[in-house]
Amino acid sequence: MAHFDYRDGYLCCEQVDLRKLAAEVGTPAYVYSKAALLESLAAYDRAFRDVPHVVCYSVKANSNLGVLSVLAKAGAGADIVSGGELFRALRAGVPAKKIIFSGVGKSRDELRDALKAEILMFNVESRSEMGVRAPVALRVNPDVDPQTHPYIATGLKTSKFGIPYADALQVYEEAAALKGLSVIGADMHIGSQLTQATPVADAVARVVGLVKSLRERRIEVRMIDVGGGLGIRYRDETPPTQEQYAMLLLPALREVGVTVLLEPGRSIVGNAGALLSRVLYRKDTGTKKFVVIDAAMNDLIRPSLYDAHHDIVPVDERRRSAPTEKVDVVGPICESGDFLAKDRELPKVEEDDLVALMSAGAYGFAMASNYNTRPRAAEVLVDGSRYTIVRRRETYEDLVAGETTL
Repeated sequence: MAHFDYRDGYLCCEQVDLRKLAAEVGTPAYVYSKAALLESLAAYDRAFRDVPHVVCYSVKANSNLGVLSVLAKAGAGADIVSGGELFRALRAGVPAKKIIFSGVGKSRDELRDALKAEILMFNVESRSEMGVRAPVALRVNPDVDPQTHPYIATGLKTSKFGIPYADALQVYEEAAALKGLSVIGADMHIGSQLTQATPVADAVARVVGLVKSLRERRIEVRMIDVGGGLGIRYRDETPPTQEQYAMLLLPALREVGVTVLLEPGRSIVGNAGALLSRVLYRKDTGTKKFVVIDAAMNDLIRPSLYDAHHDIVPVDERRRSAPTEKVDVVGPICESGDFLAKDRELPKVEEDDLVALMSAGAYGFAMASNYNTRPRAAEVLVDGSRYTIVRRRETYEDLVAGETTL
């Protein structure tokens, strides 16, 4: 992972020693690299530089205000899926005219707040949403297999997302006839953690064909939202670079001369973050060895939910040369589903050692919970040799705020 390297014997984020950081902020803690965030965002701008475009960062991947403000200052917009994400994006300084509102279940209150803010566009996913007075794109389900985990595949006709491609032309005509509805775009998003760009290119080609048909009917679509989903390397994946991704998509997009909207999330923040944790105990049952750490499924649920892989590395570089052993890395949660790795060959670590779970910047803290009444971790943003606690660790008082005894 770029910007996470060993320096003077210890793992660092940029120039900050994670051993010293753990002593100062405690564990578990999410640690993000500002340089990595900005490099990934800039890669999209370079890749799509030849066409008008807006990079609308997918807030659901990591909604921390510190992360959002860094991206906003660098020119990013925001793709939101809730009123809470709208609030966060505006609070972080994202211009309203760079915000697009996606999602299958927008409430009336959420629609009202987004309209009041005068956001760029709503991505409409069903006929029932078309009663609002707003600038819209219709989210089209192109029925393309994204070749990813079924829980994060959204472009097949069996998915709850979008308007079926076969119905899209008719629904566009209905939308264009409604007073107060300004049909300005076409939207698609086929899934997340995509390691091949070809399915996206196939879906874009279908949407471009739809736009051409709409223009024949004098429905002038001037924006195409190609969604997000470009994957990252967790283990041995080889996802396309932003440049390779653009090379496949741009030929079709240039045919219709539109502004291209992009919704990357994981590919911007995923490899910009790690979860720092401490080994609490070692346990050997005779059948299996366990390494118990102070991070758990409430902090990082992806391994339990998706059987996802995160590299786990020792903070002390000397441990990397230790003999390896097959272990389950687990947390303190009272549930057998609480694991961060199963049957993983790792260098032997000892109690009180620090470890880092890599590639944890996306869908890490954003999916964290207080299960087992555990305070959520601190979040730290590193900038060179300095760091800022961009979210303090929760306290027990935080956990009961808003509750009442009887």
